[in-house]
Order: sequence, then C-alpha cells, then structure tokens
Amino acid sequence: MRMAHVQTTLRINTTGQGLYEFSRDAVRFCAESGIRTGLLTVFCRHTSASLTIQENADPDVILDLNDFFKRLVSEDPSHYRHTAEGPDDMPAHIRSALTDVSISIPVSDGNPVLGTWQGIYLFEHRTRPHQRSVVLHLSGD
Repeated sequence: MRMAHVQTTLRINTTGQGLYEFSRDAVRFCAESGIRTGLLTVFCRHTSASLTIQENADPDVILDLNDFFKRLVSEDPSHYRHTAEGPDDMPAHIRSALTDVSISIPVSDGNPVLGTWQGIYLFEHRTRPHQRSVVLHLSGD
C-alpha cells in the first residue's frame, strides 16, 4: 500500500508584526485531501516570519506574546551589523530563529489533531505588511 501525499501553498497577507491564525485553512485542506490518518507538515518559506501553535481563545495571549518578543529582541539598529533591509529585519531574523519555521501535526479522521484551545499561527516579525507563503504537506492514508 502506497502512502498518499498532497500539498498546497497558502498566501497569508500580514499588516505588520503579529500572529495571524490560519487554522481553518489547514483544517479545510486536510478535510478536502481525502487522507484520513497521517501527518501534516506546515512550513514557512521565510527567514523573518515563523510558525507557532498557540491558544486561540483569549486574545490577550497573542498580545502578551507580541509584547514579550518586543522586549526580548531589541529593535535598536545599533545592536546589529545586518541593517540593509531596515531596522526591523535583523530583529525579525532573531525572533524567527527562536521559534519554528516548520511544525508537524498528526491528522486523525481527516482533521489536524489540535487541542481544544490550540490554533496554528504565522508569526510575522517585520513591521510592514508582507505576503507570506506557508506550505502545507499532508502524508498518510
């Protein structure tokens, strides 16, 4: 028996720093794939944005995460050599290095196995708007 593979690319428009939930897109992709049991790999194709699974019930969680990363990684360009792409670029690379650009989620009964309050987020680390590409790859039966 051969394992099936399906893949798509999501385009996520951001308006600047923050977390952008795309759980519904991932759930829809899995449901439409025809794969009932497998593994969903989510991959962010950027070095200044990342991925995370976080609580999606209380918006304060997202606000606190944004505030924490702003305190954790200085946006003062005098701290960095790499400033050619703007003062927010190197801090964005550091924030991305501290988080994930790829996550794996089990799929059961055609749905990603997420906890009750878990959502899948793109974490935009740049201050200006971007269009981000996130690849969803599902393998299974």
